[in-house]
Amino acid sequence: MAATLVLGAFGSIIGSFLNVVIYRVPRGRSLVSPASACGACGHAIRWYDNIPLISWLALRGRCRDCSARISVRYPLIELATAVAFAVVAVRFVPEVFAAGGAAAIVASGLVLAAFLYLAAISISLAAIDLETLRLPNAIVLPAYLVGGVLLVAAAVLTSAWAQLATAGLGLLIMGGVYAIPALIRPNAIGGGDVKLAGVLGLFLGWLGWSALGVGIVAGFILGGLFGVALIVAGKGRSARVAFGPWMLAGAWIGVFAGEALLAGYLGLFGLTA
Repeated sequence: MAATLVLGAFGSIIGSFLNVVIYRVPRGRSLVSPASACGACGHAIRWYDNIPLISWLALRGRCRDCSARISVRYPLIELATAVAFAVVAVRFVPEVFAAGGAAAIVASGLVLAAFLYLAAISISLAAIDLETLRLPNAIVLPAYLVGGVLLVAAAVLTSAWAQLATAGLGLLIMGGVYAIPALIRPNAIGGGDVKLAGVLGLFLGWLGWSALGVGIVAGFILGGLFGVALIVAGKGRSARVAFGPWMLAGAWIGVFAGEALLAGYLGLFGLTA
């Protein structure tokens, strides 16, 4: 419980940084300079006005200097990241405490760090894709390196070669599932979606075939349902849809419920996983 609260609080801080990422990366701006400032008056934001969640509430959603409105997106991203980190903690922290031996503890910690990282980029990519219909390479491509390094290190420490192999196959399989239709019909699936699919396949594959399979299928189902809803709402078949958020949502369903959902589905036919 304590670890969950600590990681949740840490997540809110990361969420504050993600607000910078979400705004600056699509615009090709540096993440480190200049310092954050009000978009209306240009006044630098004081440190005590940059406390996650609390500052926005204390300022009642307005700039201290010019009273311009501060978008509610900022505290929502901070809150979403806090919740995401807490939920990841619930899923992975018990494995850290249950690990036997220093190597296993460190390996479990690395896996926890990998999925916290995935949670952070999931929130930033979903927000950017919804706003710009883009999944920036600056966020997607480094995820291959970060995820790969953390999971390889965890595998080396515990000789989890089978898990690592499944992670590698997951990268290839999920990437291929998205690459094939993208090659056949380039306008159907964007290149960013294909690149993101490989990242998600890497992480889902580490957790096993159930997580991978459910994660892939759930993304298509969620995206398809949203597309149908747009048609029913009269938005038209030609409406451009950000598919990244649905991929990410499907992947997280695979992370948390992959085994249970697959077992339930097979159980309908009297089968077992």
